Amino acid sequence: MTDVESKYKSRSAEDVAPIAPDPSSTARVNRKLIALVAILAIVALVALACAKPAQVGNAASEKGPPPTVIAASVVSQTVNKELRLPGELRPFQNVAIYPKVQSFVESINVDRGSVVKRGQALARMSAPELSAHTSEAEARVRAAQQQRLEMESRVQAARAQRSEAEARLAVDEGTYKRLKAASSTPGVVAENDVDVARGAVEGDKARIRGLEENEKAAKAVVQSQVQNERATREAANSTRDIESYLRITAPFDGVITERNVDKGSLAGPATGPSSVPMLRLQQISRLRLVVSVPEADVAGVTTGTRINFTVPAFPAEKFFGVVERISHTLDEKTRTMPVELDVINDSARLAPGMFPEVVWPTTRPRPSLFVPASAIATTTERVFVIRIRNGTAEWVDVKRGMSMGDLVEVFGDLQENDSIAVRATDELRAGTPVVVKQAQSPSPAR
Repeated sequence: MTDVESKYKSRSAEDVAPIAPDPSSTARVNRKLIALVAILAIVALVALACAKPAQVGNAASEKGPPPTVIAASVVSQTVNKELRLPGELRPFQNVAIYPKVQSFVESINVDRGSVVKRGQALARMSAPELSAHTSEAEARVRAAQQQRLEMESRVQAARAQRSEAEARLAVDEGTYKRLKAASSTPGVVAENDVDVARGAVEGDKARIRGLEENEKAAKAVVQSQVQNERATREAANSTRDIESYLRITAPFDGVITERNVDKGSLAGPATGPSSVPMLRLQQISRLRLVVSVPEADVAGVTTGTRINFTVPAFPAEKFFGVVERISHTLDEKTRTMPVELDVINDSARLAPGMFPEVVWPTTRPRPSLFVPASAIATTTERVFVIRIRNGTAEWVDVKRGMSMGDLVEVFGDLQENDSIAVRATDELRAGTPVVVKQAQSPSPAR
């Protein structure tokens, strides 16, 4: 082997010998690779975002024809529906009977279930102290009357004395005038006789004035006695009236439904809501049927309407009442309006306290719009129907009313004969072109 070849081999061996890696240079390379991969990922995402609208447009262009929607027409009709409402029968008149004064039951002529007429005696009470008060009041009336008569007699006496004094005055005045006329001739009448006659006239006049004053005073006393007699008489009448309260009579025709006393019981006026009455009288030949009508159905309530109802005691029979009284206000708790019906109950088969089922007719003052129940879509935000106008879907907000058969009453920006989707869903967005397929017109609700 020549020197050249030996030198070449030694260099080749040095060239192929492994070189130990540098740790710092390896970390730098790794960081560069990671940065490069991140940049490539960002570029790919940007490119994908830019390309998406074009892809969506291409996908839309590749879709088939617009969706087909089965549509129906909005119908207008008069609301006429019957509701089943609970009611309560009450007596037409209901009175708890108490004695007006505290007294003992002397006799009682009725019991629970007794049929009574107006003015019929129900019970007789006894109060001995009232009799004593009545006798005392009558004695006072007699005393006042006697005093009045005595003063009237005094007035008559004073009037007679005045008349006598007036007659005496007339005589004395005549004598005085004659003497005075005669005294004008000297020596005919003594001057002293004229003075005596004048004094007699003045005395008569003074006596008459005194008698007139006495008569006036006596008349004033008589007037006072008359007033006193009237007062004592009224007091006696009041006592007699109170004594008449001991006889208890029926205020109207009806049935005794409660009796809580017996002969000898002590009873008195009501002292509070918890006071127990002697008797309770109810008029049941005519009853009040009270029905609480929901707020949404009060518009059709009118007086004179005949309403049918049934009761559990006679399930196979129908009864009726006539609307007579409407409260015109809603109960704040139940949001219902109490309405009263008069029910004729001459047979007494119905009784107060029964809870009938009332067939209540519901009407509206004007026709309403109706749509199929499936045409109303409900989301967390809105209730709407989908109207089809010029081949485009529109969302129209509505409010539900009552249901009549397969149709539902709606209130909103709709008109009769508007075309709406039979099956509304929020997947059919507003503004979507659609192909309309007309469904069979819904039958009128009944």
